[in-house]
Amino acid sequence: MTFFQIYIFALVAIMLMMTILWLISIKIRNVSIVDLFWGFGFVVASAVYFIFTEGFETRKILLMTMVAIWGLRLSIYLAWRNIGKGEDFRYQKFRKDFGENRYWWYSFFSVFLLQGVLMWLISVPLLGAQFYTGNELGILDFIGVAIWIIGFIFEAGGDIQLARFKANPANKGKVLNTGFWHYTRHPNYFGDAAVWFGYGLICLSAGSYIPILGTILMTALIIKVSGVALLERTLNTTKPGYQEYVRRTSAFIPWFPRK
Repeated sequence: MTFFQIYIFALVAIMLMMTILWLISIKIRNVSIVDLFWGFGFVVASAVYFIFTEGFETRKILLMTMVAIWGLRLSIYLAWRNIGKGEDFRYQKFRKDFGENRYWWYSFFSVFLLQGVLMWLISVPLLGAQFYTGNELGILDFIGVAIWIIGFIFEAGGDIQLARFKANPANKGKVLNTGFWHYTRHPNYFGDAAVWFGYGLICLSAGSYIPILGTILMTALIIKVSGVALLERTLNTTKPGYQEYVRRTSAFIPWFPRK
């Protein structure tokens, strides 16, 4: 199969998953379930690429393992955090704005179809790394794995620290500024971006260059659209003491706090 044929096949698999999730969301009246499958969707895409490509087997196994660990960890964490807590306020607002009679079909295009297409576009480095047949691991592979490990530690560690912080009632209304959060305001988003830069470097090592645009797209979304920028706008107006935290702490790349 050609690169493009495999890529289209992954789109079909992703959209099938998203359509099933959309039908379930109508039944349970909760669009938030789409967020739980963001990481898992990349595992699905990577599995499609793994099955239908003939690249260097060791690199394919390495990448598939990394994606499975990252994607399943993220989905399991989001499920643990969100299940039983109702629909996210963002989707509640959309539901109210569009009305129950229109939102059921509008949500397919604005949420499920949109996220599915973004997932597909972003996943292309996972195909590039597995499609091409470089027959040995190179320095970029090892650098990519090292960056991936750093990113995974920041993302998973940041999530754990935030969950523990929120679980303590004494911290209600306070700003978490210890651990990873002492060095960056968004360790989980930084970690996510680093993970994808790791995938991008492995893609480059396989001899695939254009597909790393997926890594760039993911990073842009994290920083400018759905991650850092969106959360900062909310916290600056709702969290007491957050503006002081902003003045002292790096927004994204970890660094020592300013005095």
